[in-house]
Amino acid sequence: MRSVRELSADYQRIRRFTERLSAPLSAEDCAIQSMPDVSPTRWHLAHTTWFFETFALDGEEVFDPRFNYLFNSYYNQVGAQFPRAQRGLLSRPGLEEVRRYRAAIDQRMAAMLRGDALDARLAAVIELGLQHEQQHQELMLTDIKHVLFCNPAWPVYENSDFLDGSGIGEAGEWIAIEEGVYEVGHSGAGFSFDNETPRHKVYLHEAALAPAPVSCGDYLAFIEDGGYERPEHWLSLGWATARAQDWRAPLYWVQREGRWMQFTLAGMREIDPRWPVCHVSYFEADAYARWAGMRLPTEFEWEAALAKIAAGNGGAAVQFADRLLAGNHAIHPTAALGAEETTARMLGGVWEWTSSSYAAYPGYRPPPGALGEYNGKFMCNQYVLRGGSCATSADHLRPTYRNFFPPDARWQFSGLRLAR
Repeated sequence: MRSVRELSADYQRIRRFTERLSAPLSAEDCAIQSMPDVSPTRWHLAHTTWFFETFALDGEEVFDPRFNYLFNSYYNQVGAQFPRAQRGLLSRPGLEEVRRYRAAIDQRMAAMLRGDALDARLAAVIELGLQHEQQHQELMLTDIKHVLFCNPAWPVYENSDFLDGSGIGEAGEWIAIEEGVYEVGHSGAGFSFDNETPRHKVYLHEAALAPAPVSCGDYLAFIEDGGYERPEHWLSLGWATARAQDWRAPLYWVQREGRWMQFTLAGMREIDPRWPVCHVSYFEADAYARWAGMRLPTEFEWEAALAKIAAGNGGAAVQFADRLLAGNHAIHPTAALGAEETTARMLGGVWEWTSSSYAAYPGYRPPPGALGEYNGKFMCNQYVLRGGSCATSADHLRPTYRNFFPPDARWQFSGLRLAR
């Protein structure tokens, strides 16, 4: 178990970073909900605070009794929730009151973390709360990107430069997976979400994964070959969805005067063919793979490939510079940062769709109580993504991390890697 001092330092760092992410936004920006999957920034600021108030402080000395209804996301054992799709209708509490709420809970948490020891259960709840806040930091970025894109003026979140995207192409050998039995899942060292456990064995057939995610240039060839007009490449539900929603390219791609542009958090920019394609759904990722004569990897093939790369590096953990804290870098997938390039290409670029349905590992049991609702109850009609993205904090990346979204989701930094 980590020390109280370590938890305290992380609490202060992560909570400050949430404020840093919201700093470029106006009060009006923070109030908008552009679609049901998007939550207003102000709601994220309040909900992450509600989490600590409810689960770490046990709801004592409640800041405002109304907040349990307004900012409870989906914990039915805690109480009823305001409808997710209507969060943008909440004009109050205003941004300043939400900031006062954050300051008040931070003060109480600081007092709790001033001692020499913490109960192991409470320490685990605080650690979960910090990981939860980092998830919402990524959601704040993906959500505000959608909000700003819906504005016809295409306003800029933060005007900054892009990381060098050179070398992101297909150079390098495919990552071979030998037929056999592999252990997958979290080993127990360090933090993991409950859905990453228990560690267990799987049998894999011989396969190979591409050395890098599919690039914008690769995906543009799919578009130019009529990829969005040819139903033979698509799953039936994917084709119906693409027709109904008039998909012609990844989300945020726009044609202007014959050139393909894409909206980024640094504004509208011309597409760089070297960068990994992102903001594609599972349906689009699967259709591209079929068009290319290949397929998406399973989540276990993906994990085995990364484990093989790590073993080739002597088993040393890859240390990442934190892209989100790096100065003057736009938050967009260009080239992932890491101590070893091939491993970097699998962590921290784009979330990579796998062909695996989001389901429980053998022997999985949700934790008791309301926190058991965190992951397990969503194991239905979703697909697993692996690897993290440019919007994921570096210390939130893990080889066993299982993200999950429904197959039509496009607003996340989601891309794909081919398998054969």
